[in-house]
Amino acid sequence: MPDEQNDPGNDGPTVGASAGPPDGPVAGALAGLRVLDAATLFAGPLAASLLGDFGADVVKIEHPRGDPARGNGAQVGGVSLWWKTVARNKRAVTLDLAADRGRELFLRLAREADVVVENFRPGTFERWGLAPETLAEANPRLVLLRVTGFGQVGPMRERAGFGTLAEAMSGFAYSTGQPDGPPTLPPFGLADGIAGVAGAFAVLAALRARERTGRGQVVDLSLLEPILAVLGPQLTVFQQLGLVQERVGNRSVNNAPRNTYRCRDGRWVAVSTSAQSIAERVLHLVGRPDLAARPWFADGRGRAAHVEELDAAVGAWIAERDAPEVIAAFERARAAVAPVQHAGDILADPQFRALGAIVHLDDPDLGDLVLQGPLARLSETPGRLCWAGRPSGADNAEVYGALGVGAGQLAELRRLGVV
Repeated sequence: MPDEQNDPGNDGPTVGASAGPPDGPVAGALAGLRVLDAATLFAGPLAASLLGDFGADVVKIEHPRGDPARGNGAQVGGVSLWWKTVARNKRAVTLDLAADRGRELFLRLAREADVVVENFRPGTFERWGLAPETLAEANPRLVLLRVTGFGQVGPMRERAGFGTLAEAMSGFAYSTGQPDGPPTLPPFGLADGIAGVAGAFAVLAALRARERTGRGQVVDLSLLEPILAVLGPQLTVFQQLGLVQERVGNRSVNNAPRNTYRCRDGRWVAVSTSAQSIAERVLHLVGRPDLAARPWFADGRGRAAHVEELDAAVGAWIAERDAPEVIAAFERARAAVAPVQHAGDILADPQFRALGAIVHLDDPDLGDLVLQGPLARLSETPGRLCWAGRPSGADNAEVYGALGVGAGQLAELRRLGVV
C-alpha cells in the first residue's frame, strides 16, 4: 500500500451474478450509492470494487500520471490485468489531490458522495486539506474509509504498511509452513484481500448507522486486524493455556487426517475430516476400520495426536490410485475431498461455473476477458460485472461535466496537470 498518491468459461454467469450494462431490468442492492475510490493497489480498491459489484456507482480517482496498479503484475500489450480486475465496474477519472484545484474538485465530488475510500499514510489527507473534519463539513453524511497498514493511532501509525508486514505481525506467517521450515508468507495479497472484504462490510455497517443518526463517520481499518480475526482463537488460547500455534504444514492441530496427498497420476487432492463421521468414513474407505475403532479416534484432538499413523494409512491408499478414482471413491463414501487446482483447472470446473464465479466480459482492449464474478448470489438484487478497468481518465468529461466543468475548463486543468 503506497503512502503517497504520487507513488507510482464461456458458459457465462448463472442466477445470482451477471455481466452486462448497468441499465438491466434489476437494480443492484447498492444502487444509488456513490463511492469515491481514491485508494491505490489492493485493499482499499477491493473494498470499493465489492461495493460496485452490487450496484454502487464507484468513481476511481487516480493521479494523472497513472495509478500504481496499472504497472502491477501481468500485462497484455501494455494493459495491466491487475487493473482490469481491481478497477472493474468503476468510472475512471484523473485528479491530483495534492493540487489546490484538485482538492477543490475532490470536495465538490465528495459533497455528492456517500463514501470515500483512501489508503494513504496517516496525515497525508490532512496535508492535502482533506482531513475528516473538512470532508464532514462539506458532507456531514459522508462515510470515510481509511485503510492503512497499522491504523490511525499507535506507535507504528506513520510507518509505511504493506500486507506482508500484517501477515508477519498477525501470527499468520509464524504458524504457516512445514514444521522444520521457516515462517511462510502467502504468494498473493492475503492481508490486503481480507482487509478489502472487511472494509466493504465496515462501510455498510457505517451506512446502516447513518440511517439512524443521519450522520456519516470515519472507518479506521488497519491491515492487521482483519487477518488477525480469521486466524481463530490464537490470542485466547495463549492467554488461557500459554500455547502457541506452531507450524504443522498442511495438517491441523484440531483434527486428522487433514492434508494434501499425491495420487498415482501425479495430481494432488486435499482431504478434510473436521466432522467425526467423515473421519470414520475415510478410514473405512481406505481399509483401516481398526484405526477408527481405537479409543483415541473418538474426537479431533485424539486423532490429531496420532496424525502420523492416520496420514500414513490415507496417503498410502491414495498413492495407489489416480485422482479421478480417488475423488469418485470419496464421493461414494460421502467423505470430503477436493482436487488441488490451478487457474486453468478452475476455469474448467463445473462447480465454479454453476456458481457464476466465472464471468466473461467483452473488453474493448482485450476482447473476451474472464473475471471472477460477485462474491455471493442475491436472489432479488444480484451483483453484476458491467466492465473491466477502464483507460486513464476515460470518464473525466462525464464525471466533471456533472459538476459544471466544461470542455474548456477541463482542457485547462489537463494542461496544468490537475487531471
